[in-house]
Amino acid sequence: MHRSQLGGIIIDCDTEDLETAASFWSAALGYAALPTVKPEDKNYVSLDTAPHDLDLEVQKVDHTPRVHIDIETDDMEAEVTRLEKLGAKAICHIRDWRVMEAPTGHRFCVVPAQRSNFEKEAHIWP
Repeated sequence: MHRSQLGGIIIDCDTEDLETAASFWSAALGYAALPTVKPEDKNYVSLDTAPHDLDLEVQKVDHTPRVHIDIETDDMEAEVTRLEKLGAKAICHIRDWRVMEAPTGHRFCVVPAQRSNFEKEAHIWP
């Protein structure tokens, strides 16, 4: 048995100026942009949401701009397997998350559980 839930919305920006992109989305959505602390996070700017809210990030990418979702889980392998049985396919493994593609062609990520409401509100899967 494992759990998963919608974890976040990631705004993929094909840009060399992540700061300007993050400033736009920060102002448009009304959330402060948080400075990047870790060097490995240089391509991401988090927007300051409450711990129980969806994670919102602006991400620098080298593909067509789009928005993708993150599904958070307490068991990465079980969740990836569950989604593959539904028709998704694993694309790649980056750091501690998996990039997947839905049968509809939409890319999304499976990430470790992060939100403060995870234990209380995540779906339980057999």
